[in-house]
Amino acid sequence: MEETIAGTEAAQIPQQRGESLLETAVRYAEERHWDVFPGSWLEAVDGAPRCSCGDASCPAPGAHPTRPDWATQATGSATVARRVWHKQPAASILLPTGRTFDALSVPESAGFLALARMERMELTLGPVTLTPDRRMQFFVLPGGSPKIPELVRRLGWTPASLDLVPLGEGSYVAAPPTRFGSRGAVQWACRPTPANRWLPDAEELISPLAYACGRDR
Repeated sequence: MEETIAGTEAAQIPQQRGESLLETAVRYAEERHWDVFPGSWLEAVDGAPRCSCGDASCPAPGAHPTRPDWATQATGSATVARRVWHKQPAASILLPTGRTFDALSVPESAGFLALARMERMELTLGPVTLTPDRRMQFFVLPGGSPKIPELVRRLGWTPASLDLVPLGEGSYVAAPPTRFGSRGAVQWACRPTPANRWLPDAEELISPLAYACGRDR
């Protein structure tokens, strides 16, 4: 059975219950051809989850790169992914942006508003993640991030006025079922399916996303 996020039928975690991080990372590389790389993980310290980096005030406990050259770690090989997570089975699954996809990150409330608007507009969506820190990342074709400021200005907004963050080359997103401290796991608001293998261009989604972020201010 698949788990579903309360409040939306589309929000499902595609992996089966009990599927390991290793198996999930391998599937992302094998089935979606996404590059993956291992991040930090959670450790129990005095009964509370603590990031493996050792920083008690870590802003993303259990879900950030562990080395500065993380981009060179990213692999699209299922064989390499299997070997990497076999060595560290608790490592979070991180996906570099700017390669097979970019991502547009917005607050959760704006994201659900945008999803409803996109459904009415009958837009084709790619995968969308929902994180425990209440943000959503909409996957779009790579190369879309640099266009965002100008596209937002064309719609009558100043980029600084909207909480809409483009993630392209040099950035990354945490993939389900990566956990963030005690706040829970990353989930899919729109899960990867054969139907959304072909991603939308950022320009196709910017209008409903900007509108939703403007309403959410």
